[in-house]
Amino acid sequence: MPSPRSADHPSVPPPQRDTVDALISQTQRLRGGLDAVRRDTVADLGGTDDAQVRWQRALCELAAHQLDDLDRHLGELREGLLADPPGADEGTEADTRAAAEAPAESDGTGRGSLLSRVGSAEWNLLSDEVTWSDELCRIFGRDPGDGGLTLDELPSWIFSEDQPILTAMVTDCLVDGKPIDGEFRVVRADEVVRTVHMAGEPVLDTDGSTASMWAVLRDVSELRRSERSVRESRDTLSHQRRIARTERRLAVEVQEAVLPPWRGSLRLPSGDGFPGTGPAADGAALDIAAHYLPSESSAQIGGDWYDALELPDGRTLLSVGGLTGHGVTATCGMAMLLGAVRGMAVAGIEPGPLMGRLNQLLAVSSQPALVGAACGQYDPRTRTLVWAQAGHPAPLLFRYGTGRPLRSPDGVLLGATTGATYTQSEERLEPGDLLVLHTGRLAQDAEGATERLLALAPRLTAAHGAQECVRLVAEAFGHEPRENDACVLIARVTGARA
Repeated sequence: MPSPRSADHPSVPPPQRDTVDALISQTQRLRGGLDAVRRDTVADLGGTDDAQVRWQRALCELAAHQLDDLDRHLGELREGLLADPPGADEGTEADTRAAAEAPAESDGTGRGSLLSRVGSAEWNLLSDEVTWSDELCRIFGRDPGDGGLTLDELPSWIFSEDQPILTAMVTDCLVDGKPIDGEFRVVRADEVVRTVHMAGEPVLDTDGSTASMWAVLRDVSELRRSERSVRESRDTLSHQRRIARTERRLAVEVQEAVLPPWRGSLRLPSGDGFPGTGPAADGAALDIAAHYLPSESSAQIGGDWYDALELPDGRTLLSVGGLTGHGVTATCGMAMLLGAVRGMAVAGIEPGPLMGRLNQLLAVSSQPALVGAACGQYDPRTRTLVWAQAGHPAPLLFRYGTGRPLRSPDGVLLGATTGATYTQSEERLEPGDLLVLHTGRLAQDAEGATERLLALAPRLTAAHGAQECVRLVAEAFGHEPRENDACVLIARVTGARA
């Protein structure tokens, strides 16, 4: 504090100028580094404007204000050292106050230098004299010629909520001789609101009584606005994260309610669960297992599905697919489509016409989406698979240690165009054959995923069951960096080879 607590209070020796110069240089280097970080951050964000971005920008602005203030503080200290070099006669308290009243100079930021936002004041209790610096008058929006405000007048310029703060500080200083340190908001005559930090202390008379109160008042409005911006953007970011967590939980619950278990063989109903079904020819039933592989970011729950269902006529429905997008909307859309696939398959609709009707359903949906899907119906009596696809990778057939994609029938993405026609293909299977259906997102490159699956042919065909095959695929792709979820469904034709 520039003012001593009493006339005989020993003064503190000023720091060396070279130390202050070094601190100024360090501060300026930090400021330059912050500017570089701010530019790089904005460039990396690509112009997006979400809560995370606003929070980062607010932090950069707050740090910039803090460094600017520190640089100006150190600059003022350095100017004081230059004006009062070591070894020279110590200046009087009036000289110190006069330095605070020096004309403000622009710092090139449009806000003025530190001196334009810091002023000093003294309230003399013995003579009732009030002395304000010109800069303090400007902070309050007053003409320096009008002088300062008395301690009785000052509260009328303060926000009513902050008046008790000022009263307590003045009382502590004048009555108990305590230092002043606090903030309050000033409402100027031009209705501009400024936040002012006041730090001061009593000046004691020779008999130890309080003769006057001396204080430095600093306009910290910009700093507080920056801090408030950081708080608000942080609160917004936290709120959006809570919403994202809630949406993810709902998406997972919908997904788990609709899809069969993520791990373990899928258990189909027995054949006598539907009228008109008979035993599979030559025991050529299906051993089925499936697995859901989440994306690299566990927060991104997608609309992918796999499904297996025994139909009333004894055939088995196999389907995989995925909607564009993530979150509750995608999982709810997936649930709707999967229900439609099951319903139409139970009604006896073949895979090709089934895809066409799904496309019509999406055309009238209130939430349009693009969907890739593959759907097949396997008849164990003839060991025949009839299947169709909509912009989706073909199932892979593994036999005798090798694999190949099935020949794809025509079909575009569901929801891409109205009136699309979907054909279907037929494939006769043999006991021991292995079908692998996947959503094409096992790896970043769908074609690369197919090639890697085909490379697993010797191990897959040598596996003892569908569940072991799923485990092999999960090991091969489980740690793949994926932007989207992925599904794999494996069906193995049981029975002995001829």
